[in-house]
Amino acid sequence: MSGKCLPIMAMIIMLTGFTSPITKTVIYTIGDSTMANKTTEVYPETGWGQVLQLFVGDSLLVSNHAVNGRSTKSFIREGRWKAVVEKLSPGDYVLIQFGHNDQKEQDSSRFTNPYTAYRNNLIRFITETRERGATPVLLTPIVRRNFNEKGTLVDTHGAYPEVMRQVADACGVKLIDLQLHTEEMVIRAGVEGSKTLYLHVNPGEYPGYPQGKEDNTHLSETGAKKVAEMVARELFSKSVR
Repeated sequence: MSGKCLPIMAMIIMLTGFTSPITKTVIYTIGDSTMANKTTEVYPETGWGQVLQLFVGDSLLVSNHAVNGRSTKSFIREGRWKAVVEKLSPGDYVLIQFGHNDQKEQDSSRFTNPYTAYRNNLIRFITETRERGATPVLLTPIVRRNFNEKGTLVDTHGAYPEVMRQVADACGVKLIDLQLHTEEMVIRAGVEGSKTLYLHVNPGEYPGYPQGKEDNTHLSETGAKKVAEMVARELFSKSVR
């Protein structure tokens, strides 16, 4: 094309109002029910991935693919991971939080040995994310509100968080240590105060829970927002660990 055509083309673009589409960087989240979107019927239960958009700004788009009850194994086997990979573009992020359901030894469709299958599945997520030019981020699972009779918060995740830390080190992947951060949050809130962070509702307080509910795994809206804020703050910090 000759140089004489350029002003004409520019004028056509101006007259037609044509503008190139603005594409946003997408933050994909994969994981379990502590991240997943919830229906209004189970409110105030809220996944932290459900409210992450509130804390990352308008220049980024959160696409939450976390699903209740999934482990690394079932998320892959059901084709959910493939569906995410096919959407990835260079510059996107994939936030990866599993562990709650990988530890369920009585369910062969979900259980993974932390040192073998779980580790290999995490490496697969990392490798395939990088192959698409996107950035993987590992997140250790949030703590369960599991206080003993002495008021001590007791771990329930066994080896899974530490294996994830090891994978992050070995692969040079950013790690957001949600186990550590939520442990500190829950301990700081105390035995009673921490109930507001999880799904503790009185009978008749919400339509979905006429008998009430005491759930120390899943987050309330308050807890989900606190965790999402942690994630947003840590996501763009410079350190890998």
